Amino acid sequence: MVFLSRTWFAIKEFKRPRKFLRSKFIDTVRLHVKGGTGGTGLPKFGGLGGQGGCIYCVGKEEANLGSIMTKYRGKTVTAGHGEDSRKTKIVGNPGADVKLEVPLGVTIYREDGQVLGSVDKQDELLIVARGGPGGTKDNNFLGHFGQTHHIRLDLKLIADVGLVGFPNAGKSSLLRAISRAKPRIANYPFTTIKPNKGIIHYKDLRQISIADLPGLIEGAHNNVGLGHKFLKHVERTKLLLFITDVHGFKLSHKYPFRSCLETIMLLNKELELYDEDLLDKPAILAVNKLDLPGAKEKFLEVKEAFRNMDNILKTLPEEIKPNKVIKFEDIIGISALKGESIEELKNLVRKRLDEYAEENNPDIVDASTLLRKNRAIVKERGSQVT
Repeated sequence: MVFLSRTWFAIKEFKRPRKFLRSKFIDTVRLHVKGGTGGTGLPKFGGLGGQGGCIYCVGKEEANLGSIMTKYRGKTVTAGHGEDSRKTKIVGNPGADVKLEVPLGVTIYREDGQVLGSVDKQDELLIVARGGPGGTKDNNFLGHFGQTHHIRLDLKLIADVGLVGFPNAGKSSLLRAISRAKPRIANYPFTTIKPNKGIIHYKDLRQISIADLPGLIEGAHNNVGLGHKFLKHVERTKLLLFITDVHGFKLSHKYPFRSCLETIMLLNKELELYDEDLLDKPAILAVNKLDLPGAKEKFLEVKEAFRNMDNILKTLPEEIKPNKVIKFEDIIGISALKGESIEELKNLVRKRLDEYAEENNPDIVDASTLLRKNRAIVKERGSQVT
C-alpha cells in the first residue's frame, strides 16, 4: 500500500508542468465594469442624492494584469452606489470609486472596439465607467444608473529597445550579457515563453530598457505560434534590435532551413505583413554566434549582401521576399555567450536612441551641448565685467 501511494504521488508530481511553464504571462484581460448608481433625492426638502462611484485605471510600474484576474475572479467590477438623501442628511455621500492598478503600457478597448484610452505614465488615471448622477430637481430626484461596459485591457510592453529574432537566435543570451536581467537560457527553441525586460546600465548612470520577446516563427503575422502576442509588443518600442544566428536556422522538419540572410528577410516580411509602419523604426542588426567556426566569413557575406540588396532580392523565394526592406542603421557581429562586441553594441544602441530622441523631440538638448553653451555664456559675462 505504501509502495502504491509513493508511486501515485510520483506520477502526479511528474505530470505537473515545469515551473516556468506554469507562470503564465498575462497581457490581455476582459472585464465587465459597472459604474455606481446615483442616490435618490428628497423632493420634500430639495435633498440631493449622492453621485455613483466611478471605475478608473491607474498606472503603476509594479502592477500586473494577473493580480486583477486574481482579485476579480468573476471578472465583474462594480463601483459603490451613491447614498440616498434623507431628513437627517440632505446631501447623500457619493459612492466609492474603484481604482484598478494596471501596468504601464495598457490600452483599454470597449466592447465595440472603441479605444477608451491608454495608461503610459506612473499614477496616470483613466476613467472606464462613470457613475450615475444623483437625484436632483433636474431629474425628478431620481438617481441614474452608472455606465456599464465590457472592456479589454491590452498590455503592450513599453521599452526603448525590442529584440526581434527567431527561436534559438540568442536573444535571451544577449539580454543577459547586455543587462542585469536573468532570463532562462537553453540550447533549444522557445526557451522564452513570456517577455523579459532588462535595463542596460552605463557608467554615467544612463539607463535604457530592453525587451526580450518570445521568438517568431513563419506565419506569425497570421497569429501562428505566439504570433500577435509577440508582434503587438514591438509597437511600443523606439528601436528594433534584430538578432540572427550566423549559421541560419531550422525550426523543425516541417520548415525549410533558412540561411542567416533569409532569416533576416523573413523577419522583415513578418513585420511588414503585421504592420508596415514598424519598418520605419530605427533598427540595428546583430549577427550572433561569431565565436563558431566559419562564422566571420558568413558575417562578411551578410554585410556584403546588404550593399547589393536589389540583386539579392531577385534570388530570394517569393514567400520570404519583402516589398519593403528595412534599413539597418548598423550591422554588427557579436557573440552573446562570449561577450564579444557587447560593449560596442551597447554604445550603438545608445547612439541611435539619442538620434531618435533628437528627431522626435527637437527641443531636447543633450548634456554636452548644454555644457558648451553654459561655458560660452560664462566666458562672455567674464569679458563684459573686465
